Amino acid sequence: MFENRAVGLALTLPAAIFAAALFLVPVGILLSEAFRIDGSWSIGAYIDFFSSARNRTVFLRTLKLGAFVAGVSAIVGYAAAFVIVSLPPTSRGRIFGLVTLPLMISPVARTYAWLVILGRTGFVNQILVNLGITDTPFRILFSETAVFIGLLQLFMPLMIISLVSAMENMPKDAVPAARILGANWFQVFWRVILALTREGLVIGGTLVFTGSMTAYITPAILGGSKVLMLETLLYQRVTVANDFVSASVIAMILIVMSFSANLLLKRIATARKSR
Repeated sequence: MFENRAVGLALTLPAAIFAAALFLVPVGILLSEAFRIDGSWSIGAYIDFFSSARNRTVFLRTLKLGAFVAGVSAIVGYAAAFVIVSLPPTSRGRIFGLVTLPLMISPVARTYAWLVILGRTGFVNQILVNLGITDTPFRILFSETAVFIGLLQLFMPLMIISLVSAMENMPKDAVPAARILGANWFQVFWRVILALTREGLVIGGTLVFTGSMTAYITPAILGGSKVLMLETLLYQRVTVANDFVSASVIAMILIVMSFSANLLLKRIATARKSR
């Protein structure tokens, strides 16, 4: 066994060195810029960043939208995944293909499609006016609602795929057994389905939350300059202000938030498993 481990380590060592040289080292140098001010180490850049009310608003907006997108994706994802795994194999493959189809389309094209749908003369406003709900079109674009819709459509397939994979590995007789023992559907979901698919929820939640926080195209197009998020703020600091220190601060915040979300979801899943 020791020889097998040594061989495995020897085979993975070149790839690890390559990744460290071309990814970890440059990222480490970039992030270290946020801790160096006038040649000395300091956290003053982080204090300056969070002392700005505008930056705090952008931070809280990014956190809020990421959490909302992940939460709604989980609710819709569980319903969709339960339906998909209940279908016959042929129908299941077709529906699953429709779920994964948006992932094959460029995020830029998918986001620009929302400009047509959510615009003042778009499909949504035309329906609202025709139904008599409003006399004048609503301003949906360049708002948090538009960014939320775009991010939800962009990343929800990742949650559905993760939950479908988890439900397919769930024992087939778990739900019927719980129903026979007198559990209602809420108890079946909370004590059986959720408990047996927590790993899929952790993976899907991490992917959706991290993707929503670090997305640039969708917030930039649907939110514009009125709905800034951390990623669009980072882009402005680099390209407009040429402020690489603030950009490094934002990058570090995004990394910490991503890892924190993953650890929090794992902690919740572990707590449920222990109970």
